[in-house]
Amino acid sequence: MKDNQASIKGFQGLLLALPAFFVCMAFHASSAQSKPNVIILLADDLGWADLGCQGSKDIRSPHIDKLAKNAIRFTDGHVSASVCSPSRAGLMTGRYQQRFGHEANSPPPSDGMDLKQITLADRLKKLGYRTGLIGKWHLGNSDEFYPARRGFDYFYGLRSGSRSYFYHAKKDDKPGNPKAIEENGKQVEFDGYLTDVFGQKAIDFIEAKDDEPFFLFHSFTAPHGPMHATEEDKQLFSSIENPKRRTYAAMIWAMDRAIGQLVDFLKASGEFENTLIWFLSDNGGATGNASINLPLAGHKGIKFEGGTRVPFFAHWPKRFKKPKNFDSMTISLDIMATSLAAAGAKEESLKNLDGVNLLPFIEGKKDGHPHQHLFWHKLWFSAMRDGPWKLIYVQDYGYALYNLGKDLAESKNLIKTEGKRAGKMIAKLKEWKAGLEKPRWGEAEIWFRTHSKNHIRIIEGG
Repeated sequence: MKDNQASIKGFQGLLLALPAFFVCMAFHASSAQSKPNVIILLADDLGWADLGCQGSKDIRSPHIDKLAKNAIRFTDGHVSASVCSPSRAGLMTGRYQQRFGHEANSPPPSDGMDLKQITLADRLKKLGYRTGLIGKWHLGNSDEFYPARRGFDYFYGLRSGSRSYFYHAKKDDKPGNPKAIEENGKQVEFDGYLTDVFGQKAIDFIEAKDDEPFFLFHSFTAPHGPMHATEEDKQLFSSIENPKRRTYAAMIWAMDRAIGQLVDFLKASGEFENTLIWFLSDNGGATGNASINLPLAGHKGIKFEGGTRVPFFAHWPKRFKKPKNFDSMTISLDIMATSLAAAGAKEESLKNLDGVNLLPFIEGKKDGHPHQHLFWHKLWFSAMRDGPWKLIYVQDYGYALYNLGKDLAESKNLIKTEGKRAGKMIAKLKEWKAGLEKPRWGEAEIWFRTHSKNHIRIIEGG
């Protein structure tokens, strides 16, 4: 009898506990659903003027254009470096990569991003996100730097900085080549055009979702060289006479197609409205891929606007109800702080970042500008912004000063007529550089000579 009474009391206790259990479960489900998915779509060496939404007349990008039309467009948006690996190091950490010695593209085999740095994937994973990287890594070829050890649950792509867009068993896909395509540590074969393959793998990653929100870093190799495209895609741009630019246009078209398919899948799966999508390029257009950065001066690798100012927008239908241009200075470092804030991170966890949470500025809850100053530095060259003013330093040459508010093309050097302003900016730049770590590796002397000539040619109007 006592056993029966105990059983009855236990059952009654269970009944009393069940509502609380289901409330708790509902709370956790609601909490997970309220956190946005986060996607970073990173193009590689994309020219400033090479999308329809950027004014291109010969390159078509309808899916990117549609996203941009309904997004917050950062018209003065920059990356933290004008070359691939340092730019990615800044993006992934939310910190100026020079603070941990990552100034240049890391040479193989062992040099990669400082292992003490906490990545966006690390931080979002702690907030309950499932994390995936599709495409180019370029933050260390050795196993110690592998994406799985930097916060990513899933990786499909290449460790290094570039490769063929088609499978080649005896070259890029030779066993042990860091250019080879891998899936979670295992080298794999692939069929077809690589940008299309990456696009499908991105969808597969999202489709494997559970109740957790996801973070997808979709790091395209397009339109970085080698200049490879399918004949079918090149035919769509037969009106472009320059064969290299025709291929370049086809490469962007394939990337745009992959993005369109991704968006379609997000809509079909009900994830689109609460997905924060960032789009940008890792740096400006390169000299070797027939890109166009006009009206900006310069290109990949140098400190003029054509090297660091990139197409850049954020799309989040659930929160960004009114698309608009955001004209204050922003930088790729802001992506981490903003994404973490959107995911519910505590404000104090954002304090060690150089990036800024853009949400209160976008939504009009905070006055002023996210940044008064921005900085760039790589070995022999430096630059900084102070509002519309831009200072550039070239080793063994000196300084140049521009007012971008009146001279976006950086065509009129004001260093001699604005000496007082230049002096203050030079002091500020030196102060910032004094706090940086010594570069952990350098670059070949030829790059100094090449980029020095390119800087001086533009400064002197050549």
